[in-house]
Amino acid sequence: MSFRREHRVPMGGPDGGDGGRGGDIVVRGDANLATLLDYTYRDRWVAERGEHGMGNNKTGRSGLDIVLPVPPGTLVRDEGTGELIADVLSGGDEIVIARGGRGGKGNSFFATATHQAPREWQRGEEGEVKRLVLELKLIADVGLVGQPNAGKSTLLSVISAARPKIGAYPFTTLSPNLGVVPMSDHRSFVVADIPGIIEGAHEGRGLGLQFLRHIERTRILAFLVPIDTLDWQVEFDGLRAEVRSYSEELANKPHCLVFTKMDLWGDDELPAIETADAFAVFAVSGAARTGLNELLDGLWKRLLALRKSAERSEADAILP
Repeated sequence: MSFRREHRVPMGGPDGGDGGRGGDIVVRGDANLATLLDYTYRDRWVAERGEHGMGNNKTGRSGLDIVLPVPPGTLVRDEGTGELIADVLSGGDEIVIARGGRGGKGNSFFATATHQAPREWQRGEEGEVKRLVLELKLIADVGLVGQPNAGKSTLLSVISAARPKIGAYPFTTLSPNLGVVPMSDHRSFVVADIPGIIEGAHEGRGLGLQFLRHIERTRILAFLVPIDTLDWQVEFDGLRAEVRSYSEELANKPHCLVFTKMDLWGDDELPAIETADAFAVFAVSGAARTGLNELLDGLWKRLLALRKSAERSEADAILP
């Protein structure tokens, strides 16, 4: 509430300005992100409040929005009701998930011909306060595929902070475990340790169909073959055959071969094996922590190439 006090103007009248609106909370798709890792360290976000109105009919400055970058495929749900608030499908998508409050009206707003000196003013509204859950639709960038006791859980435990159950018996892993692999320059990607696959998995044997449904939602398949297996070629071909029997589309995903338990191998040369269209062959030891950097660099380069290819395809679709 404010009134003009001006020299030689005996009846200045009201000049209280309106308040500024509060900032919104906005999620924006960022194709350069692959995980929601940043949101594990900070879980409270407050947009800037609007400023009060001032005399001389000055409207207060509106608060700045807060933009939360998320990877494409992120779902935003209300924690209490489970209601889906936003589905970020691609990079650049922006969705307001919590709106800032409306600014109040100053007393000059209420001036009329018969009410020339209003002393009333309007309070601003509070902004929305929500508790939200962010969920990434894509289960993982890389799915670890192998028979029981191939070393999948051990590998996941040494390249990420995940702590899957590890044991010297088959089917230790009964459900997928996800691990975020941190790399330099704020790079990261998600690896999934999938329950072991056995012959006939595509028909539902073992954890069969449950396993195969999970790897449908990965970008790259890493087939793990332990170096102490009886026949490397037979095991690799068997894994590929099970995946292909379930889905041709799944079998055509980019894949690589990873020899595990290399601490048991006393030769510098890798086993001779026909890898068909695999983009690379790696040799690692989770126990000795050898070969991990080469594996992670190779997977990251392939993920980056897939991302750029997808961006080019989107650009070509937009162009006439």
